[in-house]
Amino acid sequence: MKKARQLSILPIFFATFIITGCTVNKLPEATTRASLTTNVNDYQYLIGPGDNLTIFVWRNPEISGAFIVRPDGKLTTSLVEDIEVAGKTPTMLARHIEEQLSTYINNPRVTVSVGRFQGPFSERIRVIGEASNPSSFSYTQNMTLLDLMIAVGGLTEFASGNNAKLVRVIDGQKVTFELNIEDLIKDGNIAENIDMLPGDIIIIPEAWF
Repeated sequence: MKKARQLSILPIFFATFIITGCTVNKLPEATTRASLTTNVNDYQYLIGPGDNLTIFVWRNPEISGAFIVRPDGKLTTSLVEDIEVAGKTPTMLARHIEEQLSTYINNPRVTVSVGRFQGPFSERIRVIGEASNPSSFSYTQNMTLLDLMIAVGGLTEFASGNNAKLVRVIDGQKVTFELNIEDLIKDGNIAENIDMLPGDIIIIPEAWF
């Protein structure tokens, strides 16, 4: 009988150990990165991991060439190692490389062109929730909400489209706006169409029936 009582307290002991011994820590919020593009008429493409870059150094073909941006956002040339390239425009990168090369070359002139555009994740537009095909997309100049909804296949039958939210980073702060997506795509109210910007997040909740 005594042995039975001892066994019966084991589950309680282990449950107490699990509750008191496992501390749940909260991870820090994801880093917010503001885009250089704050106006649809002034889109600035930013280089990202996976982009193919062609770097041409005038009168120096031996150090010119094609390069792929590494996952850490850097690349290495024949003269300069680990150049930070992600998050820069091609023009900004060209000036940066000129500065680095000036140690070895007199008055270097550099041009940078981009192929196989990927861009940084911070520039992608994301649609989550009750879209038919929730996805993230590389930003294209003059992209609108309607373009984005066509790309994700519209709303699901369970979506509450008129309670959707747009999260946009403005001056380093996340700002939330209300969207009436159902009025736009089901009723054809074009007044609800808006311009998208790099880094926008659209959240479409489920309707309560």
